[in-house]
Order: sequence, then structure tokens, then C-alpha cells
Amino acid sequence: MDISIVIPLYNEAESLPELYAWIEKVMSLHHFTYEIIFISDGSTDRSWDIIEELQKQSPNVKGIKFRRNYGKSPALHCGFQRVKGEVIITIDADLQDSPEEIPELYRMIKEDGYDLVSGWKKKRYDPLSKTIPTRLFNATARKFSGVKLHDFNCGLKAYRNIVVKNIEVYNDMHRYIPYLAKIAGFGKIGEKVVQHQARRYGHTKFGLNRFVNGYLDLITLWFTSRFGKKPMHFFGLWGSAMFLIGFVALIYVLSMKMISIFAGDLRPLVTNSPYFYISLLGMILGTQLFLAGFLGELISRNSARRNNYQIEAEI
Repeated sequence: MDISIVIPLYNEAESLPELYAWIEKVMSLHHFTYEIIFISDGSTDRSWDIIEELQKQSPNVKGIKFRRNYGKSPALHCGFQRVKGEVIITIDADLQDSPEEIPELYRMIKEDGYDLVSGWKKKRYDPLSKTIPTRLFNATARKFSGVKLHDFNCGLKAYRNIVVKNIEVYNDMHRYIPYLAKIAGFGKIGEKVVQHQARRYGHTKFGLNRFVNGYLDLITLWFTSRFGKKPMHFFGLWGSAMFLIGFVALIYVLSMKMISIFAGDLRPLVTNSPYFYISLLGMILGTQLFLAGFLGELISRNSARRNNYQIEAEI
């Protein structure tokens, strides 16, 4: 099979028939063998009824129905588990992504050798309240991840089958699938300018809180990718540094007290010095950080996935 198209959706009943007809037209024109997997993420409208009707019309249509709304990442995860095509295309169900882009995305994967190609909505039909935070978010994601993409969160992407089978999309990590792919060892990541269309039906399902959650998820992903299997390298380093600062401050305080004693002046109290409190704070925080790293190492060493490495080839 040439292409698997994965479409997560939540209450998009109005757009589904038009989207399906558009995809079918493009697939037939280019003679692709394909499957379309719709994932209804707890939709409360007629989305699932329409998916069932489409499945009766075409054996290429498949559907997954969640009992409740879990989010886009779980929907993509379940879709990726079931795909059979050589190239996987993800596309949003709101008709803002054009299926006309699919043939070129497919060519870039098959002929140019990319592991992943992400769409870039260079010209957007969104208000400034959405475009400005999006640009800041993408700039931060580029800095942290080292993946040079302009639009991390574009729903229109293409993957080699092996990529989606070797990454785990969870929580709200769908924003960082290119970063997940890079962590898994798939470094050839490209970008294609795609057409962005104004939403025709309904309204967006994502609020401004996605930007806050996005930054928190980025920090989590960056930390776990760098220190997930070696937490002592982070906590132990900073714990040792804090303990050393506290220890030096303690030596200073004790030295000043000993000098006062030898000079016959017993009046200065060690608690009068700010360095006494710096020493306490530094040594306590340093010990806590070091113990956090030690406990992290114990957990990491006992993980069943501690030696789960990505082997590309073996002869």
C-alpha cells in the first residue's frame, strides 16, 4: 500500500464528506493505493455516523471511535499503530489543510529520502492573537530541539512508516513529533510550504492554554531526551555545585569565628553572618538534589526499557 492517511477529529461532521471526496479525487488522479483512518476523539455530533456511512461506500475507509475525548496525541498514537502504508500522511479534518499537497509530500519521502516532511503554513488566515504566539512558540521549539522547522504544529505531515512505528506520541506531544523523530534517530527532516485555508465549518477546538502547555511539554521532552536515562548527570552536577557553595560559605564562617576567638573577642555570633544561612541553604539544597539524582538513577536502572536502543540494520 502506498499511503495511509490518518485524520484525528473532534466534532467535524460538516467537513467529513467534503474532505473524503477531496482525498479520494486526489488519490484516484495519481493512482495511489491507500487507506484513510478516521479517529473520532469522543465526538458528540454525527461524526461517527458519517464515518460509518463513508466506510460502507469505500473499503479504503477505516474508523476508530474513542468513548470520550482524550486529545489529538492519543488519536494519532492509535492511528499510527494501525497504518499499513509505506508513507503516512496526517491531515486535520477541518479542511484547513489541502489534500492537493499529498502527492508532493509523498514524492519528498520516496524520492528525496526524507524521514519526515512537515508542512509550513507560511501564509496564515488566523488572527494576530494566534499567529504571534505561534511564531514565538515555534522559535522556542527550534532553539530547544535543534530541528529547523517554521511550523512544528502543522497538522499536515508525511512520514516513512518506520518513523511512526518507532515513536510514541502521548499527552500533548503531537506538537513535537519532529523532535520525537529526531530523538529516535530519524534526522532527515524536511519542510514544505503548504496552503492554509480558512475554516469553513464550526470553530477551533484549541484554546490559548495550548501555548502554556506547549512550553511545559517542550521542557519535559528536552529534559527527558537529555537526562531521562542519566538523571544523576543533571541533579548530581547541580547538587554537587550547591553543596560546594554551601561548604565554602561554612568554611568562611568558621574561619571568621576562629579568628575572633584567637583575638579574644567572643561577641560575634556565627548566626549574624549571611554566609551562615548561605551555607545552610546550599548544603541542604545540594543534598536534596543529589539524592533526587540518586533515586532517579535507581528508577532508571530498574526500567525495562533502559537498553531499548534503535537498531537500524544488522547483518
